[in-house]
Amino acid sequence: MAHAPGEPALGRLGFGAPPPDPADTSPHAFPDGGRWRTEIPSVEGPEALAAVLKESTRLGVPIHRISQGSGVWMLTDDEITDMVAACAARDIELSLFTGPRGTWDTGGATRSESGGAGLRARGHDQLAGCVEDALRAASLGVRCLLVADEGVLWLLHRLRALGELPADTTFKVSALVGPVNPAAYAVWERLGADSLNIPSDLSLQQLTEIRRASAAPMDLYVEAPDDLGGFVRMYDAAELIRRGAPLYLKFGLSKAPGIYPYGAHMRETVLAAARERVRRGRLVLDLLDRLGAGDAMSPPGSRLPGDLRRFPVPAPVSDPVSVTEGI
Repeated sequence: MAHAPGEPALGRLGFGAPPPDPADTSPHAFPDGGRWRTEIPSVEGPEALAAVLKESTRLGVPIHRISQGSGVWMLTDDEITDMVAACAARDIELSLFTGPRGTWDTGGATRSESGGAGLRARGHDQLAGCVEDALRAASLGVRCLLVADEGVLWLLHRLRALGELPADTTFKVSALVGPVNPAAYAVWERLGADSLNIPSDLSLQQLTEIRRASAAPMDLYVEAPDDLGGFVRMYDAAELIRRGAPLYLKFGLSKAPGIYPYGAHMRETVLAAARERVRRGRLVLDLLDRLGAGDAMSPPGSRLPGDLRRFPVPAPVSDPVSVTEGI
């Protein structure tokens, strides 16, 4: 039976915590019956992917999803094809980030203290770039796309509904725009999200509040990169699963330099960080086993989120000039 960290010893000393409230336990699961899956983020190309796969074999870390952050446009067709094939051989989902975004263009607001519009797609051209990335990645076999803009998500969901993207394509919401309240989480789900990163600083109660509003899978950094706060929540992992299921446990890395957009000039840093993320995953899995909370993981190869709620999708625009119809 699962128990909280240190609980048996603390209980014998008279410092036991009250039992968890069953009302806080998420009633939801993935379609396969699992309550949690694993993800290795920031895997920026075929070489980093090979390092992750080799380390996961050595350490016995099961991986459900590999995600990349620099973007589809930062990879060649051959690199994407290599990554698709390597993940397919291990029955792992590959998620690539879509397109240009505000942090990399000529706008200055993202470098101000307020952060401006952050990762969102600025203007028609960046919106179009994200759509182009999605169509290109899908044509090369990618079936999970990472988005950081609600407009991009809605358009890609419409393309999926119209059959211009494969029906089994899934959309994952970036940690840098992740919702922080139940209403926002429910809106992103209805716009087409299949899993949503939530900030790692949300409290356990806030997770429960979100979960009561939506069954869409959560993505959560058990260890967050420094630009997301650098939080390390390993000892919370079992409770995160109990309250947040269905949940992707993401094994990030604090105290590591930013790597986006990645290039060969950062090769050694990226490869070392890729291996260490897998080791962090092993630490979390070992902890879950020690606490009696290591069961209920989705079977390897599982990827689909189940039935989720969506806004009605409008019919295609008959006049191509009417670009805002149905937005």
